[in-house]
This record gives sequence, structure tokens and C-alpha cells, in this order.
Amino acid sequence: MKYRRLGKTDLRVSVVGIGTWQFGGEWGKVFTQSEVDAIFSHAKDLGINLIDTAECYGPHHMSEKFIGDYLSRHNRDDWVVASKFGHKWHDQREASWNVDDILVQLDESLKALKTDYIDLYQFHSGSDEVFKSDDLWTMLDKQIQAGKIRNLGISIGANDNIYQTSKASEVNAKAIQVVYNRLDQVPEEEVFPSCIQQDLGVLARVPLASGFLSGKYHPGASFQDVVRKKHQQEVIDEKLRLVEKIKQEEVPEGVNMATWALAWCLQHPAVTSVIPGCKNPEQVEANARAADLSLVSDQHPSAMK
Repeated sequence: MKYRRLGKTDLRVSVVGIGTWQFGGEWGKVFTQSEVDAIFSHAKDLGINLIDTAECYGPHHMSEKFIGDYLSRHNRDDWVVASKFGHKWHDQREASWNVDDILVQLDESLKALKTDYIDLYQFHSGSDEVFKSDDLWTMLDKQIQAGKIRNLGISIGANDNIYQTSKASEVNAKAIQVVYNRLDQVPEEEVFPSCIQQDLGVLARVPLASGFLSGKYHPGASFQDVVRKKHQQEVIDEKLRLVEKIKQEEVPEGVNMATWALAWCLQHPAVTSVIPGCKNPEQVEANARAADLSLVSDQHPSAMK
């Protein structure tokens, strides 16, 4: 495993982390604690130390509770835990940006994670108007002083949100999380240059394009999970045709496509770490191999800019 400094923080994170939205039950599988334990234990053996989650990954902090149960039985300090704020569950996920509500969300996340601090606490896909709230950032700064939060970050909702990215340092945020993958390179245009200029860490989420870059699917595939079944079939087929072309023309023979797709993201000089989801230890291992996969630079000319 390789490690990089996360922006202006004092955190060194594995270049491959673990995204945990799937633990909330919305990606077609219901997890047990033993399955989650097996994923994290194998990740630890492979040198992975970064976990990314959120208060709204599943009802009642479901993903965070799985993580917290594991951390309570292992060395918490071995892990960099990133979570997010701005949503809550009633019967479904909904935005909640009231400053008092966010303080409650923080305390509930700490309780679910069974920890007294969060390494990276991220503004979760909020609007620019909400982002402008001085009261919000003042409250969060007080939580840093209280030791509940170690560092702040911004998980931008739109890949071209240069406003929030450009203002990150002003609100003491030290990392940006953004969708970035071989099928979606929008952040390269403005967001990544701003991150480099400000020395912000970058967590690339959805690096496998919601599984399309795993190499497992072909045009005509349909999905029943909560997230992907919303996509129109013609959009799915168009993406999968492009994936087949990429597999034929860009992926080296004998290389797992998912591993290649993560390594592709890691070539960009702005990217600190990729945070793919995973359903079992075997997928964790395939993901981890991306840390050691060197790709020819002309496969990713943006990395040379």
C-alpha cells in the first residue's frame, strides 16, 4: 500500500480507502456485522487505513454503526475515519442544515462510530446558499476546539462546483470529495486546479462509476438496487458500450478492470485517495492492487497537465 498526505492535514491516508454507502442497504445487499468485520480486517491486513461514511448511509446511522462496532473491538487510532453532515432520516433521507441539527448529527455520528473524534468531517452536498452560513462554520470551528472534529472537508454535490472548492480554505476545510472516474472527468477542468493551488486533499468518490467500470456488466444489464435502478436503460447501455471500448483499448491484458480504473484515478496529481465501495474481502483485495499498478502516462494525458 502507498500513502499520501491529505492536503494541509497531518493525516497520511492510504491511496485506496473504503467507501461505505453500501453498508446502508441501498446497493442491493444487506450486510451483517461479521461481513463488515471481514472487509475491514482484510483491508487492515492490506494496509488500508481510510474509511469514508456519512450520517445518511442507511437509516439510523446504519453504516456508521457497523463501523463503530468494528472500531470498538480494534485499535481506533489505526484508522482515519471520514464522515459527513447535512442529512437525517425520518422515513427517508432528507436535508437538514439547521446549525443546531448539525450539532446533534455530529454527536449522533460520534455515538454510532463509538469514538470521541472524527478525523475528517465533511459538508455533504449542500447548496452554495447553505455553504455561506457563517454560523455553521463558526459552530464547526468550536467543535474542532472541543476535540470532536480533527479536520473539516467539503463533499461537493456537483463535479463542477468551483464556488465551494475555491472557498474551502476560507472556511478551514482541508479536503474536497468529488465524483471522479474514467467516465466522468469534469473535476479536471476547474476543481482539481483549485485543489492543487490551495493544497487541498482530494477523495475521489464513485471511482468505479457505480460499478460500471468493474468490468462485470454489459449493455442490456439492468439493476434493482435503490441507486442504479433510477437510471434510464438507454443511459446505462451507452455507458456500458463505452466501458467495453475502454476495456478493449486501454486496459492492459491480464489486468482487472476495477483495479485499472482506480489506478487511472490515482494518476492525477490532485487525487489523494480513491474510496470505492466493496461487498467482500475479495473486492477489497482487487481494489488495493491499484496502489501498485503503474499505468502508461499517455493513457491519462490529464495527469501531465
